[in-house]
Order: sequence, then structure tokens, then C-alpha cells
Amino acid sequence: MQAGRKGGAALRIRWYWQKEKIPKYVDFMKNNYPPDFTYADFGPQFTAKFFDANQWADILQASGAKYIVLTSKHHEGFTLWGSKYSWNWNAADEGPKRDIVKELAVAIRNRTDLRFGLYYSLFEWFHPLFLEDESRLFQTQQFPVSKMLPELYELVNTYQPEILWSDGDGGAPDTYWNSTGFLAWLYNESPVRDTVVTNDRWGAGSICKHGGYYTCSDRYNPGYLLLHKWENCMTIDKFSWGYRRNAGISDYLTIEELVKQLVETVSCGGNLLMNIGPTKDGIISPIFEERLRQMGTWLKVNGEAIYETRAWRSQNDTVTPDVWYTSKPKSNLVYALFLKWPTSGQLLLDQPKATLGATEVKLLGHGQPLNWTSLEPKGITVELPHLTFHQMPCEWGWALALSNVT
Repeated sequence: MQAGRKGGAALRIRWYWQKEKIPKYVDFMKNNYPPDFTYADFGPQFTAKFFDANQWADILQASGAKYIVLTSKHHEGFTLWGSKYSWNWNAADEGPKRDIVKELAVAIRNRTDLRFGLYYSLFEWFHPLFLEDESRLFQTQQFPVSKMLPELYELVNTYQPEILWSDGDGGAPDTYWNSTGFLAWLYNESPVRDTVVTNDRWGAGSICKHGGYYTCSDRYNPGYLLLHKWENCMTIDKFSWGYRRNAGISDYLTIEELVKQLVETVSCGGNLLMNIGPTKDGIISPIFEERLRQMGTWLKVNGEAIYETRAWRSQNDTVTPDVWYTSKPKSNLVYALFLKWPTSGQLLLDQPKATLGATEVKLLGHGQPLNWTSLEPKGITVELPHLTFHQMPCEWGWALALSNVT
């Protein structure tokens, strides 16, 4: 779960800093802001007036998520804590005048069992020192030495995140950021050295090649098994990482689409990071809250087929393409997650090979063993129970637990 990874800032950055390049942004600024409006003037408008960290924690716990990643700083440099390296451009000095990172960290750790993580953008598009380094083809390191690295050390030492989601796969190489030096400290000397997990965006060319887990690209969903742990970081809003006042209902993924994303991702060895964009006054809007709670409802029934599972030998059924597989080898279980309930009442699974006298099939949330027929040379046909809508264990996708299949 990534709470506002772009923190609403992405749209503001684009609307303001690209206002002279893209006509629709020019028009937006002209129609909504005075002519002498500067980007810094957005600071006081970010009030977080209704931000309630405990409420956030309760919603995120209800979603069934196992970890959260909060945007601590995005590409424009505004930090959600009172960083002494971002004087007067942080949430403690400007706007909310609160330490948002601390408040949420405390709430998450006190009220939930989620792991607390932080997103941090290594670069800042328009910081004078970064621009100067960039003009010198990153042969100088003024920005990382004076701003980025001290801030990152401060962030880790102060809030001790167990996930550090770096965003630095732009044009600057890892040597510019001194990524290896920082990571050596993180894994050997930092207060989270025994628990921290990091991603792959630590310099140009590192993405999808190095890191505790790969992200590869935004909304990455390969559809096949990756041998290295990976994450599908995607957005509930189909078009934005931040909150959009002008978004319509069709701009948001439905719960059916989100369940599909989750099932496909986990079957291929990945984790799903669903981004939500809070409002400027700190609210998780009802559409995001509904999607999060719906996912939690689904996981209460089907979480056995998701949590602590591994990829199976086949990820997707070849005959019934809306079926995806996960497994728990130690329990000798394979899970078949299917996204469409067949009108015939029979589900054909081409991949599992039954073991005569030992294989058992159950529908999660139903519990009773189901009848099935073995096929040759492999595959089974499962007789699904005849249930009314109100008897269904869930509404948006289902899971069969298959014991003793190969």
C-alpha cells in the first residue's frame, strides 16, 4: 500500500513547471491562479487540516495490506517532516506545520501490524544545485553531498523505516548519488540494518537489475514469473499518482480490476503496491477508502491463497485463462484463483495433476470438499457448489485450495 506516493505533488509540479510548454496546463494555471502565482505558493495551500493518522492507520489495516509506503519527499523537494536540510520547505515549517511522517509512523506502529515504509525521491527537478550538477554531466556532487544524502540519513535515523523506496533511476548514475556507500551503511550500521528492504531505483541503469526487490517500471505487471522478488507499483486512479479533483468514477479501477491485478501479480512472484492520492487537507477520499476496504473484505476470505504463498510451476491456466495459481509447498497446497464463475458450474483446470485417493478440493470461504473428476494426462474438472448470490463467499473472484496435486 503506497499512500499518496506522489503525494498529490506530481500534478502540481506538472501543471506549474510545464505551464509554458503544454497548452492545457497553461490554461489551467491561467483560469485558476493569479498571474504572479509561484510554485512556492502551493505550500500554504497544503494544510492537512483533516489529517488523522489514526484514521489512516485503521483504513490501511482494514485493507489487508502488510506494509505501507508513505511519500516522504517527491521530486519538488518538499519534505513531510521538518528536515533541517529543507529549511522552510517542509511540512513542519510550511502548510500543515506538523510532522506528517512521525504522526503516521506512530499510528501505524501502535494500531496495526503493517510494516512502515518510506518513499524518497533522490533527485529534485528544479533544485539549483541539482541543475548545476546536471549541467556538468554529474561530474560534481554538490546536490547529493549537501542535500540528498544528509536528508536520507536523517530520515532513516529518525523514523527507522523497514522499507526504503528510493526513486532515483533518472539520468544520474549511482556513483553520483553514492548509492553503494549509503546502502553499505543502511545494511551494516543503520538502526534498521536487520529489517530494512530496498528497491531497485538507485541510479541510472540499476532499475530491474539491482535491489532487494525490483520495480522495473511504474505499473509493471509482466504476466510471467520473475525469479527475483518484484513489486507492481500501480495506481487506483488509472491516470494519476496524486489526487485529481476532476476525476470521474470511470477513472478509477474497479474492485474486480484490482483483484485481477493482485492475483496476477502474486501468481508471478510479485507484491502489489496500490497507490492512493490523499487530498491537500489530508483526507483519504471515499472512493479510495471504499477500494481499500473492499480489498480487505476479499482478503479475509481468500488471503490464504495470497499471504505467504509462492509461485507454482504454472502461473496461469492454459485452457481457462482467468485462472491463476499460487502454492504453499510445505502444506502441499496449490491454489487456483479464478476471476469468472463459470455459468456451467464446472471449472476446468488444465494444469494440476490429481493424486488418486489423496487429492481434495475446497472453495475458500465455503469449506466443504467439492467433487472433481481427473483428466488425462493431467487436469481436473471441479464441480462448483450451487450457491445463490448471498451464499457466495465473496463477490469479485474466488480461490480453490487443491491438496496433493502435482
